[in-house]
Amino acid sequence: MSQKKIYAAPNVTTPNRPVIFDPEVCICCNTCVEVCQMVVFIPNPEEGKPPMILFPDECWYCGTCVEDCPEEGAIRLNHPLMNGRPYRRFLRI
Repeated sequence: MSQKKIYAAPNVTTPNRPVIFDPEVCICCNTCVEVCQMVVFIPNPEEGKPPMILFPDECWYCGTCVEDCPEEGAIRLNHPLMNGRPYRRFLRI
């Protein structure tokens, strides 16, 4: 059985990368690829490398990929500034 070559290149990542993989911790199980509701990832064609982020702008930041990952710390969400908590200065009275 011959293997097909896959030609895939990720889109240019916008300044806000939705997910950050730690290649030292990631075991490349592709669980995140399977559970992602928005199909943001594809398996990396290079064996032993984390999945590729193919559609970064489609991420809903739901956290399913982080929650279902068997290795804690392999994936973390990188929320854009617009989704963050507004800055407040707390004054002690």
